[in-house]
Amino acid sequence: MNSSIKADIIITGDAVFTGLDNRPKPGAIAIIGNKIAAVGSYDEIVPYIGTNTQVYVYGNQLIMPGFHDFHLHIIPGAIELDSISLLDAKSEEEAADMVRQFADTRPEDPWILGFSWDNSNWDNKQLPTRASLDRVLPDRPVVLMFIELHYAWVNSKALEIMGITRDTPNPPFGEIEKDKNGELTGILYEKAMDLVHKGAYDFSREKKSQILKKFFHLAAEYGITSVNDMYAPTSDFLDDFELFRILENAGELPTRIHLLPALTNDLERSKDLRGTYTSNKLQFSGLKYFIDGVITGYTAYLLDPYSDKPETRGSTSISPELFKKMVINADREGFRIRIHAIGDAGVRLSLDAFEEAQIINGVRDSRHTIEHIESIHPDDINRFQQLGVIASMQPQHLALTHKEVYLSRLGEERDKLTFAVNTLKKAGARIAFGSDFPVTSLNPMLEIYRAVTRVDYSGSIENVWNPEEGIALAEALKAYTLEPAYGTFRENELGTIEVGKLADIIVLDRNLFDVPTEEIVETKVQLTVVDGKVVFEQGKVKSIH
Repeated sequence: MNSSIKADIIITGDAVFTGLDNRPKPGAIAIIGNKIAAVGSYDEIVPYIGTNTQVYVYGNQLIMPGFHDFHLHIIPGAIELDSISLLDAKSEEEAADMVRQFADTRPEDPWILGFSWDNSNWDNKQLPTRASLDRVLPDRPVVLMFIELHYAWVNSKALEIMGITRDTPNPPFGEIEKDKNGELTGILYEKAMDLVHKGAYDFSREKKSQILKKFFHLAAEYGITSVNDMYAPTSDFLDDFELFRILENAGELPTRIHLLPALTNDLERSKDLRGTYTSNKLQFSGLKYFIDGVITGYTAYLLDPYSDKPETRGSTSISPELFKKMVINADREGFRIRIHAIGDAGVRLSLDAFEEAQIINGVRDSRHTIEHIESIHPDDINRFQQLGVIASMQPQHLALTHKEVYLSRLGEERDKLTFAVNTLKKAGARIAFGSDFPVTSLNPMLEIYRAVTRVDYSGSIENVWNPEEGIALAEALKAYTLEPAYGTFRENELGTIEVGKLADIIVLDRNLFDVPTEEIVETKVQLTVVDGKVVFEQGKVKSIH
């Protein structure tokens, strides 16, 4: 160790989890500039202390690599933080009343936006209609996103403003729902949501910049030092990568961002983006595609029909042949590809596409990834390891809705491999965790807790969903640190506490390895360091200038 140069920051304590072992141990870390300069015992690190060194001394609080959220949606999440949450509504009427009260506090907003309603948590379980919203807000447009973001509940004013009538044709991979009389219900599925989003999400750059501040503050507070910003159904209206670069140049980007725009036939634009965003804090990471929808809305693509709706197996967003061609073409150009595939048929089709790309283009270190994998056929489990495909999963999703909903959709046999984290891990797949924020909370502790316990929607420790799919705490932490770093080709820079790596380090308020699992969800972050700078400390977000 060369301690002739003094450290800018030293962090020391009794529980340092480097990510290289499965247990924490006492130690200290010296940070010089934006890099980890030394890791060792406190006595070994003492010589790095100079007159200007900030020294942080902890007891049995866990010191660990920063969380790396492998799958979220930044601007949609920022919008949700600025909107009404309907998660706690217990009925359609209660949700509508909550929207009315929120609208009263925002008289200047041109659109009233809400998130996280879930009719499976309502007394009658029925989908809502525009009528209940029309009663409370007849003159202002309202768009409310279902908890999984794959369908929306809107009022008549929103439909009127956007020119949507009973004669408006359904877009590809979308549905404008109608009742038995052909009248609009106010529910828009998948790509049909775009018809209102292009009006509701017509934000200025100033508005985006304003709402992003809350997102970055929250990320720092939760110890999230890196994120993967994934293409979403609203990205066509919301994505503004140049805004991120403006913030970076101004020293106002406290979180590393990895960009994943849409996989399209226009690979020239993708090449331009790949060549444009290349910094340590903001870089192009790959291309994202939706091949199916969600199980709750019967839009996930299944090998066999839905158990409670046998007339459908869901569908693909485009023909399998066109999809495979797009994947093969992008792979040939060296892009890594990440596919949203929730149903077992969607997962198989994605694996088939990756396999054909290898056959045609040759095997390379592509690190292609499948997102969500809520349902998988046993025959496809080993293919992840065989093809080198990463499984990107979000354990908190299993608590988004009642497991009885999945059981009714899939039946008992298929449900055994719902959110099959441990099965995939034991089969050699690399598992990387994220939140899918704003579908779930940005808080990584919820994902860690759910991965370890498999406690379901009820929150009761007696109600565990497929308990054999739980994983050990150390594995869950690595799935939120090292594995996403690997998934973004940055395992030599990020993901563990090692000399020479970028200094992205956090300190929790307790040692997760020494407390009951129920305490995981109560755990707070005490310190967040990104790129060698303290961006959050015990309740206070700090400027990174």
